[in-house]
Amino acid sequence: MQDPSAIAMTDSSSKTITQQLLRIPVLIAALGYMVDMYDLFLFSIVRVPSLRSLNLSGDSILKNGILLLNLQMAGLLLGGIVWGIIGDKKGRLSVLFGSILIYSIANIANGFAANINQYAILRFVAGFGLAGELGAGITLVTEILPKRIRGYGTTLVATMGVLGALLAYVVSYLFDWRSSYIIGGVLGLMLMISRIRVFESGIFMKLKEKNIRRGDIRMLFNNKTRFIKYISSIVIGMPIWFVTGILITFSPEFGQAMGLDQPVDAGKAVLFTFAAQVAGNIISGSFSQYLQNRKKVILLFMLLSFVFVLVYLLVPFKQTTLFYLLCACLGFCSGYWTLFITVAAELFGSNLRATVATTAPNFVRGTIIPLTSLFILMKSYAGVIHGALIVGIFTYVVALLALIYLEETFKKDLNYTEET
Repeated sequence: MQDPSAIAMTDSSSKTITQQLLRIPVLIAALGYMVDMYDLFLFSIVRVPSLRSLNLSGDSILKNGILLLNLQMAGLLLGGIVWGIIGDKKGRLSVLFGSILIYSIANIANGFAANINQYAILRFVAGFGLAGELGAGITLVTEILPKRIRGYGTTLVATMGVLGALLAYVVSYLFDWRSSYIIGGVLGLMLMISRIRVFESGIFMKLKEKNIRRGDIRMLFNNKTRFIKYISSIVIGMPIWFVTGILITFSPEFGQAMGLDQPVDAGKAVLFTFAAQVAGNIISGSFSQYLQNRKKVILLFMLLSFVFVLVYLLVPFKQTTLFYLLCACLGFCSGYWTLFITVAAELFGSNLRATVATTAPNFVRGTIIPLTSLFILMKSYAGVIHGALIVGIFTYVVALLALIYLEETFKKDLNYTEET
């Protein structure tokens, strides 16, 4: 019987782009990211009602909300390292099975959390589990697709992920917060069963036969050029999580500080943000294919995002409807998340690719910890609006400098390894 990974490496020139994008590994990776985003943004949506049901009120909802968010991101940080190493040492599929199992169990248990301590522990565990989904999926997709359509493949994955955020809103609208977490866990278990038919990356199978260091995270730090490249690949994604982790997650508090005519519904803010991000993902990915350049498109979206952040924070308006429109504009500009993930996967050799592709997006998510800490500090001196502005300016300046440093990866051949 012929090895499925060998089949995956055969010439696929006779297949159309659509046929290649609809291959089982690509679709399963896309569905995995959908479950990933469902969980991440379900918390943003149900934060207030879930904490109120645990007898919290007033400013304690904001403080404990930040605590839970940071614990979830801490789980993502730790999980990103663990799953990334496993992905390069044991294979991409081992991560896709293990991560979704841990996430599913934690989410089902989250539906039965009786107090804030249990809630916090389960958010950490769920974050740890989710950490492997995106990186392993993107690594698998970039390695099984021809380089001329890699961008389309990662665009499909990222777009399905954003649909997961929209699904979280619909489910939270139809069910209470406990049932919403349980549904997320059940979806994860169903996805795990569907992965039985997925085959391993041919590039990894060939790499496995060689006597070469794989998944050694120390290699990212023992070479100056490689280290700067790695840090830069993380930093360019920070503005996205400044927007989603601060401006959108805490949109009710920003709406109150702005004196809007009606209270802001965090669920609606997430809905508008990620509905628009679907379009942003598709357009940024397709535009980079057209230009055959990823950096130019990332730069364009990053600058547009900064403009809308300035409008969000500085332009005086009182209409909640206009606020939701700005959330949509910010979501659209955050659509370069697709390209950020693709660039991270393309920057490094196959013996470190899963480690980088898994840790980079989770480290970006983890930057919400220092960003929210800085926001709380600045808030005490400059207030909610200007405190966020200071953090935003810092975030975008650093990200733009990092983008300038990185190489263009559109035409890069991925069948190579990093030397020790």
